[in-house]
Amino acid sequence: MKKISLILIGLFSGTILLAQDVNRTKAPLPGPVPQIKLQDPAIFTLSNGITVIVVTDKKVPQISVDYAVDAGPIKEGAKAGVTSVVAAMIQEGTKLHSKAVFDSTIDQIGATYSGGSVTALSNYFEQAFGLFTEALQQPLLSESSFKKVQNQFITGAKANEKSAESMSERAVNALLYGKANPLGEFSSATTYAGLTLQDVKDAYQNYYTPSRGILTFVGDITPEKAKALSQQYLGAWTGKKVELPNLPLVASPKQTEIDIVNVPNAVQSEIKVANLVNLSKTNPDFFPVILANEILGGGSEGRLFKNLREKHGFTYGAYSSVGSGRWQSTFMAQAAVRNDKTDSAVIEFLKEIKDIRSIQPTIEELNIAKALYNGQFALGMENPARPAAYAKNILLEKLPKDFYKKFLQKINAVTPSDIQRVAQKYFNYNNTRIVITGKASDIKGKLEKLGYPVTVYNIDMDTLKQTSATVSSVKAKDVLNNYYTAIGGLDNLKAIKSLQLNGKMSVQGMDLVFEEKKLAPNWDMATVSMGGNPVMKNVFKSTSGYEMQMGKKKDLTAALLKTKNEDDKGIIEELYYLQPEFGLSEVTEEDINDTPQYKITVKLPSGKSKILYFDQKTHLITRTIQLEDGDGGAQLATSIDYSDYRTVDNIKYPFSIVTNIQTPQGSQELPIILDTVVLNAGVSEADF
Repeated sequence: MKKISLILIGLFSGTILLAQDVNRTKAPLPGPVPQIKLQDPAIFTLSNGITVIVVTDKKVPQISVDYAVDAGPIKEGAKAGVTSVVAAMIQEGTKLHSKAVFDSTIDQIGATYSGGSVTALSNYFEQAFGLFTEALQQPLLSESSFKKVQNQFITGAKANEKSAESMSERAVNALLYGKANPLGEFSSATTYAGLTLQDVKDAYQNYYTPSRGILTFVGDITPEKAKALSQQYLGAWTGKKVELPNLPLVASPKQTEIDIVNVPNAVQSEIKVANLVNLSKTNPDFFPVILANEILGGGSEGRLFKNLREKHGFTYGAYSSVGSGRWQSTFMAQAAVRNDKTDSAVIEFLKEIKDIRSIQPTIEELNIAKALYNGQFALGMENPARPAAYAKNILLEKLPKDFYKKFLQKINAVTPSDIQRVAQKYFNYNNTRIVITGKASDIKGKLEKLGYPVTVYNIDMDTLKQTSATVSSVKAKDVLNNYYTAIGGLDNLKAIKSLQLNGKMSVQGMDLVFEEKKLAPNWDMATVSMGGNPVMKNVFKSTSGYEMQMGKKKDLTAALLKTKNEDDKGIIEELYYLQPEFGLSEVTEEDINDTPQYKITVKLPSGKSKILYFDQKTHLITRTIQLEDGDGGAQLATSIDYSDYRTVDNIKYPFSIVTNIQTPQGSQELPIILDTVVLNAGVSEADF
């Protein structure tokens, strides 16, 4: 199929945040321990069981409130994602106010509302609080809103499933805890599609309740006023009783292993070296673990950052983190690296973890970590919501009331031997998981040479026996010839002199109109419109062309014109891939969504490469992947999935075209659903 990625790439652009210059030639000297003045919040309980926390701060005439139910990790099973859908549905109107009226009222009083919180100026807070509590207790939960929200989640999930970064979090939790554990299960486009409105209503009844509820006020409000409002608007609320789950501890693997989650269009590899920890805040190890993590990977002064970024240049940043709490949590060292450096980066991760376990840090290194943490802790206290968060922790985790008042005192009592001791206990080396999300065919071979067991998974976290294997009995020219036959035959394809596509596309919740026209030999015009007004337009007609976005026109450069003429020779560009100037790789096999595919890499005359996937049964193209140069030298990986093939004038054409653009900064999915495909009619040179 003629690729349409140029105009779509223009709809998705990211910015690269540049780090501020830091003088690393001189280590900061440890200063005195900051004196923390921590306000004790007012805490009381309503008659229906809701715990209310109030932090009074009169610096600004503004009040924020949020509500949460301490339900612990929720086991959703086949309904994974339902609680997220409920949280979105809470914002879709109430039984007393439609969404339009509700949102308009919130806007009129200058409030900021989400399903779990609201912020407003003091004079308007009671009105905002009334709407907030109304949404909690009387959400509309209509079928029409459910369908809208469900589609949004399905679209988002499909985009995430093509993002190595998004899949990385899924992979780590699923592998560490297991998919059957509520901490390891995950939602997907499939689970969202399987939900019903009744599932949403059931989840609402189960988890939107005063039982184990915590209502937190922060701002220009007295405890007396907060108590009166809470009792007035929530005091009569009733609901199901919530019980905390009792989760068994999950063991680490017996030996270190490498787990690859295959995301074929990934630009780079997401590496996470991770293991589970069982660390409560009441454990004396808690404070040295914080500093051990700070030394290893807490920021730009950490060993991981200095090694993987500053010494080797593998990544923009390498960091580590460690969790704590009532349930098992995770120690994790992570970075995103180039595919060709994945194995080298893994070696350096393990080296740094081994070193912090084997050798005590110097006094200077420990003092720097203490100084950085002291500063971060003190700076965080400027946020008036911080005392409320600390009060929640004390309440839920049964901490001493002076836990945070003595926090820095205990941090600064940590010794170098404490660091080594807890690193050996909580940062695994011989029995850890190295979870890598990326393009398995590019990284698996080198990773196998490191000597650890390697397992490849798909995005559903099921093992794949084989990611890519050469098929010596099948030739690239045979795959292409079968494709020509499958979509209509060479004679019919060569008879195509013009092509017109009309359809709809969705970008970040906006519905747009898409139109593309093609005229032999290789002229192309594509527009994206909203409300009848062009948002973007691209025109190419062999020797000239332009790109236009929001009324700003830019002519195509001579270099780009040359590249397009070399690579895109016709309306059906695959017809030219058997010509001598195009290079074809050997055929390999690879599964996409558990469906066997033939995979061919085409070396284009410009020097770029394009990957094509062909369904082994239908012989139709299901996916293409091409790398493009983006702004500032960044690389864009553009994959296009083709489905819903229909016959138009003896030619099969995909009516569903889903483009996914991957950059180091994120991903964007741009689906196009075609309404009409017209061959050899309705297109003239005047259109270009």
